[in-house]
Amino acid sequence: MAMIEAHGLTIEFPLYHVGARSLKKRLLAQAQLRVKTDDSNRVVVSALRDLDFSIGRGERVALVGHNGAGKTTLMRTIAGIYEPVGGRLHVEGEIGSLIDPSAGMDPDCTGRENIRLRGLYRGLNPAQLDALEAEAAEFAGLGEFLDMPVRGYSAGMSVRLSFAMATAMEPQILLMDEWFLAGDADFMRRAEERLTRLVQSAEILVIATHDQTIVRRWCSRAIRLEAGRIVADGPVEEVLGPAEERAMVRD
Repeated sequence: MAMIEAHGLTIEFPLYHVGARSLKKRLLAQAQLRVKTDDSNRVVVSALRDLDFSIGRGERVALVGHNGAGKTTLMRTIAGIYEPVGGRLHVEGEIGSLIDPSAGMDPDCTGRENIRLRGLYRGLNPAQLDALEAEAAEFAGLGEFLDMPVRGYSAGMSVRLSFAMATAMEPQILLMDEWFLAGDADFMRRAEERLTRLVQSAEILVIATHDQTIVRRWCSRAIRLEAGRIVADGPVEEVLGPAEERAMVRD
């Protein structure tokens, strides 16, 4: 059964090239506790601080908050991209990520090769690999560019390929950042049905977005982050308030 549990979850990033004592002192004085020194006397940013939450099967959760609140950092931590420096994070279930268009792709490989590499990573057999390649290639609609190195793709082409690969499978835990809205209008019209199916089939959905329409349409619960801490966690209407009274700020 899919689940996500965090207890005292803490993420810190060291700031290199901050060696001057005067600069370090100024940073520490102005950072409102999000910048500090660690045991090695390095300056570090506390991106997430002492988070406690659990997400169970059937939940649809929106991460909301202001710029720099920690939404994307939390998504990347759940996906396994960042390693906690404190506390504990326990995740059960296969994860599918729509977080970063370039995540997990080899820029020197072609689009077709990246599709097959993604399938191999997920343990697909040859027949399943062929089916994944055919489906993703058709949906991405890259034509001859599918056999060109990803390094030469535009941002829109990368989004289309990443979206096609991610939505060709049905993960138990679906993590989504708002980059998936970056496709052109024609692509997003074609993607709507596919995306809705993926959201409905996932056991757990966690999405970071500033778009209230998406939150109210897809989510039943919202977690509000401020300065790396959870300040509200509950039903969407309780956390966001009435639709006409609160506007969310993009992370």
